[in-house]
Amino acid sequence: MNLNHYTKHKNFFLIAGPCVIEDEQSPILIAKEIKNICEKLDVPYIFKASYKKANRTKLDSFTGIGDIKALKLIKEIGHQLNLPTLTDIHESEDAQIAAKYVDILQIPAFLCRQTDLLLAAGKTGKIVNIKKAQFLDAGSMQFAYDKVKSTGNDKILLTERGTSFGYNDLVVDITGLPILKSIAPTILDCTHALQKPNQQNGITGGKPQLIETLAKAGIAAGIDGIFIETHPQPHQAKSDGANMLKLDELETLLSQLIKIRHAIA
Repeated sequence: MNLNHYTKHKNFFLIAGPCVIEDEQSPILIAKEIKNICEKLDVPYIFKASYKKANRTKLDSFTGIGDIKALKLIKEIGHQLNLPTLTDIHESEDAQIAAKYVDILQIPAFLCRQTDLLLAAGKTGKIVNIKKAQFLDAGSMQFAYDKVKSTGNDKILLTERGTSFGYNDLVVDITGLPILKSIAPTILDCTHALQKPNQQNGITGGKPQLIETLAKAGIAAGIDGIFIETHPQPHQAKSDGANMLKLDELETLLSQLIKIRHAIA
């Protein structure tokens, strides 16, 4: 994929999809719907889905349908719809495996200081999207960036996904976005940044009613891309449903964001 087509676009680019591959049918239906919306609005689109969830709160939480099976489905979605694809990796050995199936390797926020993981991702030659940890300030992401770049790979994206604000909440510091942009093209994760982690019931909560507010603030601040997890029925999603955007609300949101982007251009 041509990364400049996404990071230099007149609008912004979108990374979106379900949190995780839940089954064999729904991911491609979600991807088709998002692609149709993005083509209509001229928003470059990258399909995302985790092939496994390695960081669930509870032992019995859903983690996936099988690693290779899910990776093959992600690859097939990219092939059928002519879309670039993204998935998370969690351990160094995951990098080479996932790189066979996707265009972008994503480093989860909790793991953005894991040197071996960052180096393994960089060595694949794939685009690497590093999520900023909830415990780091924006400037500290320079070190994560430098680790990947040390492999000779400068195809790096950074994603803001909120900072810990007490035990059960996150907050996005908008003033950190230009700092991230000074390091690398920057994405705002508008769904995970609205999580309510560490709930007593072991299920992460969220504030999806604020997705629109956060996305508008990010676009006004000049970010390059938006990250949104979306699902036709978030309350039935097997992971992170509490902070997802309902799929039928996506087109209206993107239309509003485009107006803001054009107004500040």
